[in-house]
Amino acid sequence: MTSPIKKSSTQTLKKSNPGGAKRKAPAFRSAYSRAELEEIFRRFSIQRPEPKGELEHVNPFTLVVAVALSAQATDAGVNKATRALFKVADTPQKMLDLGEEKVRDYIKTIGLYRNKAKNVIALSQRLVDVYGGEVPKTREELVTLPGVGRKTANVVMSMAFGIPTIAVDTHILRIANRIRLAPGKTPDEVEDKLLKIIPKHWLFHAHHWLILHGRYCCKARRPECERCVIADVCKSGEKTCDVPAPLVELPQQIIGATE
Repeated sequence: MTSPIKKSSTQTLKKSNPGGAKRKAPAFRSAYSRAELEEIFRRFSIQRPEPKGELEHVNPFTLVVAVALSAQATDAGVNKATRALFKVADTPQKMLDLGEEKVRDYIKTIGLYRNKAKNVIALSQRLVDVYGGEVPKTREELVTLPGVGRKTANVVMSMAFGIPTIAVDTHILRIANRIRLAPGKTPDEVEDKLLKIIPKHWLFHAHHWLILHGRYCCKARRPECERCVIADVCKSGEKTCDVPAPLVELPQQIIGATE
């Protein structure tokens, strides 16, 4: 008696998945419940009611320049270099009049300053030629400026125009993974997940709360869990303390302070 022919695994797969349609990846679920997410940002709001970015600027243009210069550099280092620069060139046209060589001289203490000076001149030229010297408000337009990527565009949209965004820098990328808030391998992946889980009414300040938490408390080398206001809620495998720090408002930020 001949044995029945076994169906190949491919045949079985086709039967269970007619047409070979791709299966959707499971929807992302944070390690935190909605109540826990609400509590995290509620505490951040008490600790820092009006969080601010720490790059010094006087208008949307100088903000674009400052954020573009901050790539692979500290805010304190950028501020030190741009204070004098922005006194003489606070508009795209003034920056063009200054010229690339002089821009280089102002920012030579910042890493990659030669390439960054080229970008500053190029983005200033595009702002004059295409946008009448004004900084555009949309991400799609901002990322067309030389030296401006998605993170820079998000920062400008938030800080200059009050549009709620999440700009994922090294601090946010680190703590989103460390505390399992929105794990992801890339800034874009983390941004997408954070936008899905952060309660909408906390979204406007969430970007700065997370950056400042990562910069001053959940630090890269060693998280200072004993100073953390969400230590009891945190789900990090690295945490060393389960007792939250006293929930009090911190002193007002001094923009330009060293990190």
